[in-house]
Amino acid sequence: MISETFSVGSSLLSGAVVPPLSKSLLHRRLIATALADGASLLAYKLPCAPSKDILATYNALSALVKPIGDESPVVLDCGESGTTLRLLVPIVACLGRAATFVGHGRLPNRPMQPYADAFASHGVTLEFPDRPETFLPLAISGRLQPGIYSLPGNISSQFISGLLFALPLLGKASEIRLTSPLESEAYVRMTIATMKEFGIDILPSDKGGFAIPANSRYTLPDSTNSVETDASQAAFWHLANFLGSSVAISGETPSSLQGDSIFPELLDRLRAETPGDTLDIDVSQTPDLVPALAAAAAYTPGTTRLVNAARLRIKESDRLSTTCALLRAFGSECQELPDALVIPPGPPTPPNRPVEVDGANDHRIVMTAAMLATRHPCTIKGTEAVDKSYPTFFDDYRRVGGIATRLG
Repeated sequence: MISETFSVGSSLLSGAVVPPLSKSLLHRRLIATALADGASLLAYKLPCAPSKDILATYNALSALVKPIGDESPVVLDCGESGTTLRLLVPIVACLGRAATFVGHGRLPNRPMQPYADAFASHGVTLEFPDRPETFLPLAISGRLQPGIYSLPGNISSQFISGLLFALPLLGKASEIRLTSPLESEAYVRMTIATMKEFGIDILPSDKGGFAIPANSRYTLPDSTNSVETDASQAAFWHLANFLGSSVAISGETPSSLQGDSIFPELLDRLRAETPGDTLDIDVSQTPDLVPALAAAAAYTPGTTRLVNAARLRIKESDRLSTTCALLRAFGSECQELPDALVIPPGPPTPPNRPVEVDGANDHRIVMTAAMLATRHPCTIKGTEAVDKSYPTFFDDYRRVGGIATRLG
């Protein structure tokens, strides 16, 4: 792919935007639809300009459900979508379908060992031909058996959600036991709510986890709930407003299933900072908010510490490192710790020239940089990264007065 570079001028934003539909909810809706009725999945109307992550899930599911009765090995390309990979691996294992998963960017480096450990005593083998370098390609053989699955809760919640989606396919009762507290819990609640909509009730386990009743099966609902707008993407427009713009954000849901809908509340905590304050914010439940939250913190009069953030090192970029580098480019003396960021009192003093930003193939770094540019101009390399989650981001940005010009 040819890398794009945008020149983004300093201009406050004003107008109305409608963020895209929730990527997390769309992934889950597509999976539940496919498991209820493959034909309905193939007829599913995707939103206009779907993100690359959503296309990865749709295309992988399509390969699994057609043609009917074809049990030949299949190659499933997950693109750069960790959600696609981790939600579909246990589903394929429960179907007993021989498959190879492939991916691109940093996805092959994102851990998959928890599944290999959990599946080893349940009839499925995961093979990583290129280990120790990467976890992809990943070849699956065998068929999962019902039983008790133990997983740590402080790994990605996608492992838990993947098993929740898959185990009802086995027809018999199973249980997921968590060996440590659950992080990113909102995403698991979102999975359970989607499954309930499609006829499956997940019960709390008295052993600290989740019970999947016997004889569970997916059924298409008579009508489906509307998909909320994406709170993770709306966060960037809230960031713009925190930095002085006045953007009206449409389509947000007051009682959202999305954990990232807490972002406006976190901004209120930042607004309350005074000189000399030190504010600790635990981001273990909302790691995707860190770039935007760190950018806002750089413009507060107190010190902000974003803690319990080690999992950000295995995102599309090492997001602790790239977020810190972004803030430093704009003049903040941000400090990177092994599992945290420390943002000193602001506002930062940018250089007397446009800032140069490497988007690091990370959609959230690119969009954060664009919002910081409303205060100081910058050039952003690798702007095509927004296609992963928000392909129309720069169209919306210009529509509300942003200055973004493609160079070259």
